[in-house]
Amino acid sequence: MPRINHPIEHEELMAYLDGELSPDRAGAAAGHLERCRECQGLAADLQGVSRRLMEWQVEPVDFEISKSEALAQPARKPRVTRWVWSFAAAAILVVVFSMALPKIRLQRNVMQTYERAQNRRLDSSAATNFSMRMIARTAQLSISTQEFDQARAALEEILKRHNGYLGQLSVNNPSGSGRTLDATLRIPTDHRDAAIAEIKKLGRVESESQTGEEVTSQYVDLEARLSNARNTEQRLSDMLRQRTGKLSDVLAVEQEISRVRGQIEQMEAEKKTLTTRVEFLSLDVRLTEDYRAQLQIAPDSTLGQFRNAAIAGYKRTVESVVSVALFLLAYGPSVLIWIALLFFPARLAWRRLRRS
Repeated sequence: MPRINHPIEHEELMAYLDGELSPDRAGAAAGHLERCRECQGLAADLQGVSRRLMEWQVEPVDFEISKSEALAQPARKPRVTRWVWSFAAAAILVVVFSMALPKIRLQRNVMQTYERAQNRRLDSSAATNFSMRMIARTAQLSISTQEFDQARAALEEILKRHNGYLGQLSVNNPSGSGRTLDATLRIPTDHRDAAIAEIKKLGRVESESQTGEEVTSQYVDLEARLSNARNTEQRLSDMLRQRTGKLSDVLAVEQEISRVRGQIEQMEAEKKTLTTRVEFLSLDVRLTEDYRAQLQIAPDSTLGQFRNAAIAGYKRTVESVVSVALFLLAYGPSVLIWIALLFFPARLAWRRLRRS
């Protein structure tokens, strides 16, 4: 937390004492230390704590009793002596642990303060390196022309001349109306104005619009997070090389490195996409052909309908003739046999009936 009426923070003061502060902030911190007694006392305390942490060591306590001292103890109270020594050893352990616990906590707080200061320096350095404004620009153009084919060829030439590339292209040619071309062009930012001016000359401009989105803060934040992730990956890699413990600990470190590496790759892809948006203009162009209808005495559609009807009638006639022929071939012999079997007996019976 920043202190009231003090231009430097605890983290910056510790970084200045360790020689890790940037030159401009180091000059500000030195000037402030010369005038502020409170910060001078705090700096002295921090230096003293650092020296004590470097010098502090836990001395081993020897709880063993020499053989001569053990023989010198009264023989009538051996159990009481063992209980006294056990209690004394436990008390010494409690005292040592009580003395070491505040120092361990203080060391942990110092390490956390150093890490926060390092992150703040990374963020400030990233903001300094990307002080320029980064704008992602988009534009839309709608143009109508009478020479559609020539305009399309000229559009491709303009794109090639200005070192751009085609993102998307579609052409529609409906009946009864003019053709339409929809394209998304990617043009370098330094060629933006010249390319738009040349595209406008392809025909009559129906509509035009341009927009810009500032992405400076997004880029700076992404760069700072990417730098921190890379530092974390480096620390984990160093830890993995120095690790000689259990296999489960090694696997846990490797899993954490894989997770951090995935985050780094994702942030690098986002950074590349953001950079492309800034370096290239996204231009949406719609090219429409001026359609002129032509008068026809007999439209092609009507003639086509007559032709289709004649062909359909011919096909139906042929199909009916073929169907009759197939029927006669399939059922003719059996029909003739049944007629012969029924006709002649019936005729003979009819003649006899007439005679009688």
